[in-house]
Amino acid sequence: MTFSHDLLAGKTALVTGGGTGICRGIALALAAHGCDVAITSRKVEHLEPTAREIESLGRRSMAMAADVRDASAIEEVVARTAEKFGRLDVLVNGAAGNFLCLAEDLSPNAFGTVVDIDLKGSFHAAKAALPHLKKSRGVVLNISATLQYLGTPTQVHASAAKAGIDALTRGLAVEWGAYGIRVNGIAPGPIAETEGVRRLLVGKSRQRVEQKTPLGRLGAIDDVSNAALFLCSSAASHITGVTLVVDGGLWLASSWMAEASAAAEESLRASDRPPPKSKAPL
Repeated sequence: MTFSHDLLAGKTALVTGGGTGICRGIALALAAHGCDVAITSRKVEHLEPTAREIESLGRRSMAMAADVRDASAIEEVVARTAEKFGRLDVLVNGAAGNFLCLAEDLSPNAFGTVVDIDLKGSFHAAKAALPHLKKSRGVVLNISATLQYLGTPTQVHASAAKAGIDALTRGLAVEWGAYGIRVNGIAPGPIAETEGVRRLLVGKSRQRVEQKTPLGRLGAIDDVSNAALFLCSSAASHITGVTLVVDGGLWLASSWMAEASAAAEESLRASDRPPPKSKAPL
């Protein structure tokens, strides 16, 4: 264990998208370090196994289905979390939707859906959590990406949404600092165990990314979870408005990232398949 087991003892967190993938890993890491954890996503069947894992770590948990695109639904989740646990100290905004699609094939609805989930959903949750975070002088952690740092083919929709999240992180950090609330982000690169890598790094692109990442491997969920633990803890008490990149240096080697993206674009064009439908968060 990298951090003390009681790093976040006595605190409560809410993790959107917390049933699967990176955010499941963050939820479990928070629980393993003393935090009670509520999790939400659109489908309760994706939440219940993770909630049981949290409870097996000796922490209290709550699983509640909600769509972050619906402001009133996420307000209810926040209210139920605060009611059950008596406080809210940490909000992790991780609900996301994505797919590969060339911009010329992207419908307005598909573009808007990703922005609604990633960007507007993060704002809805943060706004709902604000009264409780004021009381606890708490933390907001937004899960971003590195797609927007470059021109990434087949990812215009996600890049726009994540760029908005980075702006949201900086703006809220300035506005809410007066309340003692810290607002930071994490921008993971490709994370090996996730559905995103299985779905988005197609054809030769995964192999190229693995070879060209300066640290020599794809990321692991634990890499992101450890960054989250640091940013949510008192060790980061004077850090706000920062989006921490966790990608092994991949985006800095931008020519190689662009090459991998080009391979994904080539694979998509070669498949000659119709544009995918937008996907809501799990």
